Amino acid sequence: MRRALLAAALLLAGCATEPGPGTPRTVGQVDLVRYEGLWFEAARFPTSFQDSARVRCEEVSATYSRRPDGGIGVVNRCSNALDGGAERVAEGVARSVSPGNDRLRVSFFWPFFGDYWVIGLDPDYRWAVVGAPGRDYLWVLSRERRMSDVDYAAALAIAAREGFDTSRLRRTRQGG
Repeated sequence: MRRALLAAALLLAGCATEPGPGTPRTVGQVDLVRYEGLWFEAARFPTSFQDSARVRCEEVSATYSRRPDGGIGVVNRCSNALDGGAERVAEGVARSVSPGNDRLRVSFFWPFFGDYWVIGLDPDYRWAVVGAPGRDYLWVLSRERRMSDVDYAAALAIAAREGFDTSRLRRTRQGG
């Protein structure tokens, strides 16, 4: 498990960049209090830390909470379909790097950080689209275990508008 977390952290650190020409636009403002809580992964670009010869994450969720030090606690969970549904948990911390809180840096293993850019957000915080400036990472998140087709289409349209190859997205199997 520790090796998997290290690998994930190294991969995320490799995609850390500053905003520049041609990078995806972010939403401008994220109310972190409204963003807190449980989110379910509706879809993702396959990643080595979620999809490999030894892991296939299903029933993926992320829980965000404010920390006393001003950071945001991150707890990612999934069931590994290649290991009898064994739960995998990764805990990290995020810090805002933009005045509007729409660009964060996340670390699951200090001193490595990765970009977490909110490029799409439902006005009622029912779903979000999160990516990285290099467009090599993309997640669609929903407050509901099963995201409606209409909301999913809206999220995909935002990702496509911002230059992400949405054909790479894989829907996440959610139980319950």
